[in-house]
Amino acid sequence: MLKGRLGLEKARIPHADRHGLLWLSRGELCVIDGCLHFVRGKDSLTPGIDQIPHQSVSMILLGPGSSVTHDALRLLARHGTLLAAVGEDGVRSYTAPPLLPDRSDVARRQAELWGNQRRRISVARHMYALRLGEHLPHRDLDTLRGIEGSRVKAMYGLMANKYGITWKGRHYDRANPNATDIPNQAINHAATAVQAAAAIAVQAVAALPPLGFIHEDSGQSFVLDIADLYRDSMTLSIAFTAAKQAEKSNEPIDRLVRREAAMVFRKQGVIPSMIDSIQTVLRMDEVRHGAGHDSHT
Repeated sequence: MLKGRLGLEKARIPHADRHGLLWLSRGELCVIDGCLHFVRGKDSLTPGIDQIPHQSVSMILLGPGSSVTHDALRLLARHGTLLAAVGEDGVRSYTAPPLLPDRSDVARRQAELWGNQRRRISVARHMYALRLGEHLPHRDLDTLRGIEGSRVKAMYGLMANKYGITWKGRHYDRANPNATDIPNQAINHAATAVQAAAAIAVQAVAALPPLGFIHEDSGQSFVLDIADLYRDSMTLSIAFTAAKQAEKSNEPIDRLVRREAAMVFRKQGVIPSMIDSIQTVLRMDEVRHGAGHDSHT
């Protein structure tokens, strides 16, 4: 067998020392001579073959027009490199097979904070502070949700006015999300895109999606928590920009939103920012510095 065939070599690089995310699209992820390669086909702007340094990458994001071979999956699993099938620039997250990350510190920390009622509320208050720009004295989550809800309603109006959009209020029919007006449809699609980015970030650090601190019922509660941190600064901006573009375009609003979201995600490094936000809300610095007390009260 070839040296290194299917990851038989023992060299392993911890995730903490890896370089982060690698985006690939329009090609085939495969194994050539025992090493991972990405073969870009004729429909790519730059056809060719690239060797992928899979041992130094935490997660590969495989975009539209791509495929992956069985050998490639075995090699990725052997070296603990995560793989996710995503939309263009991370505006959708379709699947991320669990490939057993080499660290559990984030998941253990999340479970530790979530499992203690006092600390769980402390984290929730911290997240509200990040969203609202101030620490509120209230400790009851229903009260905090009410305050945040009223501010969000006001923010909708302010953002609509900023972008010159006619705003008639937030309306959303879960059974028929396309039944509302263009601005509301744009918000729905933008929220989906930002949640996809948050899902990628949560998967990348091996956090636990069901254990949310503000959201509770969804199996993606923590993903929704992280996405909400970016609602005012990103979701509404993407939505209203696309809604304004729709006034002069015949393109479907969902396509306009995806294009705008992809551009924003790429230019602003949204997913790396979300990874940093996860580290912040879980107070991972306390873990790494050996602190065992709760610094946010």
